[in-house]
Amino acid sequence: MIRSYNATQRGEMNILICNDDGYQAAGIAALHEALHDLGRVEVVAPEHNNSAKSNALTLNAPLYVHQSPNGFRYINGTPADCVHIALTGLLDWRPDLVVSGINNGANMGDDTIYSGTVGAAMEGYLMGIPAIAFSQTEKGWKHLDVAARKARDLVVQVHQMGLLQGPAFLLNVNIPNLPASELKPAQVCRLGRRHPAERVITQQNPRGETMYWIGSAGPAKDDAEGTDFHATFLNHVAITPLMVDLTDHADLTRWQSLQGQLA
Repeated sequence: MIRSYNATQRGEMNILICNDDGYQAAGIAALHEALHDLGRVEVVAPEHNNSAKSNALTLNAPLYVHQSPNGFRYINGTPADCVHIALTGLLDWRPDLVVSGINNGANMGDDTIYSGTVGAAMEGYLMGIPAIAFSQTEKGWKHLDVAARKARDLVVQVHQMGLLQGPAFLLNVNIPNLPASELKPAQVCRLGRRHPAERVITQQNPRGETMYWIGSAGPAKDDAEGTDFHATFLNHVAITPLMVDLTDHADLTRWQSLQGQLA
């Protein structure tokens, strides 16, 4: 039975932390360090890097939970597996907030469809829990301490504003890899769009068979003012509220008018 830890009554929070870079990644260590004193904070993360696993759940293999010396628990599965298992059996308390990251690289525009970082947060959101996915816009962890402080600031703010007691929300946050003095105030913005991904990369293995490597994400296509790409280019922290409904509402009426002609 999941019980409610009395952190909220004490002005504290119940927080579940996950990521997609794996439990040994610098980003999740920095995020835990930034949040650990805010209440009851638990890390349940993938054993290995699971970038681009989106919302995938493992259905055809057993999953195992282990604990590292620093107390982080890790699972041989996807980011969504970790959050799902934590919320449906591993934890005996219900988080007030699910936090994912800090990711080693941007999750903007189309990235959010593929992102394991966003997928972990979305799994919490699907369970009715507010969730935030944090990413740095460039790889390499430069100024990670600044990103962690920004993450803490936002978590504290949504708590103090009472948003954790309202309807569940899902936020995608991208933080430029900059010193604190160069970061500009957060902007709430929409997702941009990328150009199609670059061509697949092929190589020959020692047996002469062709190997295929997925190419890099495409550059920004829609980076107009009001998008996450535009905000971070101008050194703002970009905050984008996300939703699960993939219905194309703008085109729904047209397709409904054609339904009599469809199979």
